[in-house]
Amino acid sequence: MSNPIIVIGSGFAAYQWVKSFRKLDQQTTITLVTADQGADYSKPELSHVFSRHQQATDLIKQTATEFAAEHNIELITETVINEINTAQQWVYFNQQQLHYSSLIIATGATSFIPKFAGNATNKIITLNSLSELQQNQSQINAAKHITILGAGLIGTEIAIDLATAGKKITLCDKAAAMMPALLPEFIAVELHQILSQKNIDLQLNATISEINTDGEQLIISQQGQEDIHTDIIIAAMGLAPRLQLAQQAGISTNRGIIVNNMLQTSATNVYAIGDCAEINGKISAFIQPIMLSAIALAKTLAGTPTPLSLPPMLIKAKTPWLPLSLAGITTAMDIHWQIERDHDGYIAKAHTADQTLIGFIASHNKQKQVFALLRQLPLHYKYT
Repeated sequence: MSNPIIVIGSGFAAYQWVKSFRKLDQQTTITLVTADQGADYSKPELSHVFSRHQQATDLIKQTATEFAAEHNIELITETVINEINTAQQWVYFNQQQLHYSSLIIATGATSFIPKFAGNATNKIITLNSLSELQQNQSQINAAKHITILGAGLIGTEIAIDLATAGKKITLCDKAAAMMPALLPEFIAVELHQILSQKNIDLQLNATISEINTDGEQLIISQQGQEDIHTDIIIAAMGLAPRLQLAQQAGISTNRGIIVNNMLQTSATNVYAIGDCAEINGKISAFIQPIMLSAIALAKTLAGTPTPLSLPPMLIKAKTPWLPLSLAGITTAMDIHWQIERDHDGYIAKAHTADQTLIGFIASHNKQKQVFALLRQLPLHYKYT
């Protein structure tokens, strides 16, 4: 009997690969090992739970047992892989070696938290997984004032959700504008105004010096600005790919686990997908590129080698006060913007000097036009 395909991780990337592979191959043995409970859930919905008055369990689509039964896999939960041996093709866990034919590393990423000074940095919480929501939901529900560190996409989504649920919110970022990796200044300014009108306290250009406790509260000290007194601090400052296992195995890493366009790492028969994988020097922690990676790798391991090809990706911001969808290049300095606005919202089109459409942002009801716009973006433009 041949060795199984082993998958490490049970997030969206891992489960999307299993679903895609089983459509092509129902027989090959798959063993999936995960450090958590292994429930199949929708991670983007983590940004909505408080305004919808949901519990963490409401996000679960299938338990680990149900997922394993439907897709005919061996699923080992709450288990940490201790070692990968790429020369002999085995992984070590629970005091046993298990050999693989192919290995997929889908260990995801953790929320990045800088090393702040102060005695309360261990009290910063994150909401990057179902288990983190389960651990922290009752504490968040009881809080009156919540401070969110990071005014990028996830931090802004969480801030709006918690404000909608009736919490007093402070949103901090060292950047000078909101969502700087995605939005041009003119839209970031509009989003800033809307959040301010909804009584979210926005503190940009903020440099945090230390975080300390003061009785039941936390105090965030900032350079040149007043201290923030808050009940809870949530970090949404970006993701740090989990690299330790790959590094222990001698697999090449940079910011993420380096893979080629076949999703293969530097080790034979070892692949990486999802938030932990670095493709062409870039980590794409969005749903669409992860789904396309899972589909391509499923075809490859089912016998049809399929290189990953990433077209321009659509990003949908779950910001109901200013609904936005965007794609392509939207923050370069030399963009020429064409803006069409009416009572249904606006479409902002990004052009090069020679009038090539390289990106767009659509708001409100104009989002109905995004797929037509997406088809107009050049497929082979360097979207970095």
